[in-house]
Amino acid sequence: MLMRQNAPILLFCYKRLECLRDTVNALKNCVLASESELYVFSDGAKSEKDRQKVDAVRGYIRDITGFKKITIKESEKNRGLAASIIQGVTEVINISGSVIVLEDDLVVSRNFLAYMNQGLDHYHADKRIFSMAGYTIPMRIPETYPYDVYFLPRASSWGWASWKDRWETIDWSVSDFAEFSQNRQKIREFNKGGSDMFTMLKKQMAGQIDSWAIRWCYHQFKVQTYTVFPTSSKVHNEGFTSDATNMHVYNRYHTELDKGNSLSFRFSDDVKLDQLFLGQFQRFYSIYTRAVSKVRTYIIKARHKANG
Repeated sequence: MLMRQNAPILLFCYKRLECLRDTVNALKNCVLASESELYVFSDGAKSEKDRQKVDAVRGYIRDITGFKKITIKESEKNRGLAASIIQGVTEVINISGSVIVLEDDLVVSRNFLAYMNQGLDHYHADKRIFSMAGYTIPMRIPETYPYDVYFLPRASSWGWASWKDRWETIDWSVSDFAEFSQNRQKIREFNKGGSDMFTMLKKQMAGQIDSWAIRWCYHQFKVQTYTVFPTSSKVHNEGFTSDATNMHVYNRYHTELDKGNSLSFRFSDDVKLDQLFLGQFQRFYSIYTRAVSKVRTYIIKARHKANG
């Protein structure tokens, strides 16, 4: 298959310099990095307390090298992650047709860009696919499984890629939420993507959280499309091990980063949900698993507090 032009990489950052350094260093180490354009979106400080950290991040990003072209977008005001992603992705994808997106606490494998660009090429005309994911939850893969990908009904925001003709159809206002919230059958179907789905969407619509991702997931559910996931994760989230909000949280999302040298991937055209993967996925996002995770987090935090 003839490869088209590499998709631009969009990197969204705020004030976490150490995490950002790790993200950029891993990204620079990727095959295709020097042949790819990088857009860095730096959000403005929320308060004077954050300004020094934001300034440090901006000093760092101005010296980034290792990419075909680097464009830096610095916001004068704090937009928040949701607005930054929606606006930034829309701006670039309208020009490029496809994008690869990362946030500043994600470390990627050396073959991340190769996997993403090949997937974008392979599925660009297949409207059953809404996005490519770089991260996968811990998943048992049969030795006889012939592909490097599988399909799920829920999108992932931890390193992803998509196309303009999918992205531009999203209703960010979720204008049908009032009707949807009264339909128990549809809510049950939506929650097949995880027992937390409707709760998050409800919180979003009540203004209790500010998530672009849950609105994205809801749209994907409405149009009955899938996300392509790798059998071996190309992304690791550092947010659970660094100076971040999740530092003392039990990390059930930990998965081994792909350390292989493969730069060619086996993509399936049999786009459907495999019950083996779907079953593992639904158990991972079940109420029981989430409850156990909260208990373990409580124990970790209690120990940390006791140890000062």
